[in-house]
Amino acid sequence: MLSALLLTALLSVAFSSKDELPVQAMDLTLPVDSPEIDLIYPIEDSYNPFGNNGGIIDLETPPNIENEVEYDPATDNYYLNQQVGDNDYRPPSSMSSSEFLEYSFDDALQENWQEFVSEQNEEEQDENSEFKTFAPQIKIESEVFDRLFGGNTIDIKPQGSAELTFGVNHSKTENPRIPERQRSITTFDFDQQIQLNLIGSIGDKMKLNFNYNTEAAFDFENKMNLEYNGKEDEIIQKIEAGNVNLPLSGSLITGSQTLFGIKSKLRFGKLTATTVLSQERGQRKEIDVAGGAQTQDFEITCDQYEANRHYFVSHFFKDNYDSWMESLPVVNSPAFITRIEVWITNNRAAFEENRNIVCLTDLGEDASDAGTVDSDITANPIGSINPIVQDGPGNFPDNNQNSIYNDMNNLPGVRDFGSVTNSLNSVNYTAGRHFEEVENARKLTPTEYTYNSRLGFISLNQSLNNDEVLAVAYQYTYNGQTFQVGDFSTDGIDAPQALYLKMLKSTVTNPRLPIWDLMMKNVYSLGAYQVNKENFRLDVWYNDPREGYDIPFLSYDGVEGVPLVQLLGMDRIDQNTNPAMDGVFDFVDNAATQGGTINARNGRVFFSTVRPFGETIDKEMEEAGVPDATRETIVYTELYDSTQTAARQIPEKNRFKLKGTYQSASSDEISLNAINVPQGSVQVTAGGVQLVENVDYTVDYNLGRVKILNSGLLESQTPIKISLESNTLFSIQTKTLVGSRFDYQVNRDLVLGAT
Repeated sequence: MLSALLLTALLSVAFSSKDELPVQAMDLTLPVDSPEIDLIYPIEDSYNPFGNNGGIIDLETPPNIENEVEYDPATDNYYLNQQVGDNDYRPPSSMSSSEFLEYSFDDALQENWQEFVSEQNEEEQDENSEFKTFAPQIKIESEVFDRLFGGNTIDIKPQGSAELTFGVNHSKTENPRIPERQRSITTFDFDQQIQLNLIGSIGDKMKLNFNYNTEAAFDFENKMNLEYNGKEDEIIQKIEAGNVNLPLSGSLITGSQTLFGIKSKLRFGKLTATTVLSQERGQRKEIDVAGGAQTQDFEITCDQYEANRHYFVSHFFKDNYDSWMESLPVVNSPAFITRIEVWITNNRAAFEENRNIVCLTDLGEDASDAGTVDSDITANPIGSINPIVQDGPGNFPDNNQNSIYNDMNNLPGVRDFGSVTNSLNSVNYTAGRHFEEVENARKLTPTEYTYNSRLGFISLNQSLNNDEVLAVAYQYTYNGQTFQVGDFSTDGIDAPQALYLKMLKSTVTNPRLPIWDLMMKNVYSLGAYQVNKENFRLDVWYNDPREGYDIPFLSYDGVEGVPLVQLLGMDRIDQNTNPAMDGVFDFVDNAATQGGTINARNGRVFFSTVRPFGETIDKEMEEAGVPDATRETIVYTELYDSTQTAARQIPEKNRFKLKGTYQSASSDEISLNAINVPQGSVQVTAGGVQLVENVDYTVDYNLGRVKILNSGLLESQTPIKISLESNTLFSIQTKTLVGSRFDYQVNRDLVLGAT
């Protein structure tokens, strides 16, 4: 059938004129008796020898077809021949001279447009899609500019976002105690969020890198660097401004990675001089490790106690703490807390274990015990609706110890939490001083705190804010008797009725209030975890104003030569736990739960007295015969009678320090006790030999951990020394660093250097 179609095919040649180029077409016509075939995509030979050979199906010309163009001067026409070998592939096609000129013009114009589009596409592909910018390149036509910066182009590519928020806050408080003009307050609210990353260049020599984020977790994350790089044969090799570094290969002077200032690198023949004028925004520290056990030095001033974290549950336990701790390593306490619930202000979107609570300062306290309740109790009883507070039997904390608990039950609007403030104000109770009402308070889970059942104090995992309230309900036994303070959530008092709790912290910070004494100020953090007893050393030092340096004792008659660790009650037993002082800190573990001097699990030191640098040392000096005038210049009473901030404003008494060393558990991972360590600032040596990063060890700069890959160093007990920089004191302490480094290259194998 196919051969019949080919034999009966008719060949027709058609030429176009005027606006269209001549086209030679081949038409295959089916015979009359053949069925018609209607194709969706008909196959046609739309061949155009002098134009585009487009079509639905566009096949390229086979490589064995040869094209040949001939010009006939007699007819002034151009002829195109296509042959396969010696045979014609198609009949010759022709074009007049005028048509050929028009075709040549159109072809040249089309080619020009294609080249223009290709060049534009190449320029767009060269640009990094991450830094599309509205700022075009600026060209400076100046020979001086070109020579100075190695080019005449200024290219700035900013990226980021800036969000500005404007608003108006209007609040109105209907409180008759507030002046009428102050009841309505209108304030203007403004906030900004900027995330900017800028990369730029001036010529080929100057580079600009700027990174700024208003929501950065740390200030040192915002960086700026302006860098000028000279050519190899120029004196000026490099000039940097902003965040710079000065890495040095020597071990005597190690340089720094956390600098902000100006750095220059100049070359004079074989001599290279690097100079830096900057501020060091980090702290250099060193860690010694032996066999994987990390040894770290610590130094803590006496005003750095952990505030808003450790609390006595009652003045009774606070008053007996010193005497019960005298019998270490065994705590001589007849009390034992069997149940406890801890409640705080709810700042989370949590609705489980939430209750309304009324926190009372003197709930369960002995009113006759001076100092345990407010100083105005005789003139204006704060704990009772009646004129006089009724005391219960003994002085043990209990709901029946005074009349406060029963009075609250008889006072309308308190248990129902309807009008707590108005009801208590009517009986001379002051909010923040005598009570706190907290709606939907949150009960802490047992994993969020620990408590010492023998000594009667709790330790929170996180410090409280000044505006948070802390209250407890607890039950304990004393010499076989059971006492309870506050209401438990399981005592049958159903919500929304409020629970009565013992308040340990209010929203008012006033050292003159008795509740201030419930916060423990004798606990210090070493910043370590899993502290080993072996190789642990702690001493108390005093900066003697007469000597001008730190000494581990007081240089006064009667106490001269006696270690401060003994005067403060931290040395009462020897290494065999016998009652004998040996001049060494008593390492008695589990202080937070059972009673002792240290909690090795989280590295907390608990002094054996409530006020070690106050009443404790004053009593010891008084018994030794030190004059009153001398004691007044040494005893740091203000540390306990005022806030932590106020106590630090008395530098003449803030002279005590805790110094020593501790060793963590053995491991191939070593904690640097720092986070966000600057890149490249960690240097590790083993036996004085510099180790190679990612070969002998790896560093997690975000978490602050070093992992030793060479296990032979740990097994051989080779001393490992880690040097690093920490940004911990970035916004607190800065130091000026000015220095120069000179390197003279005598030959390829010998370089002389000086710093």
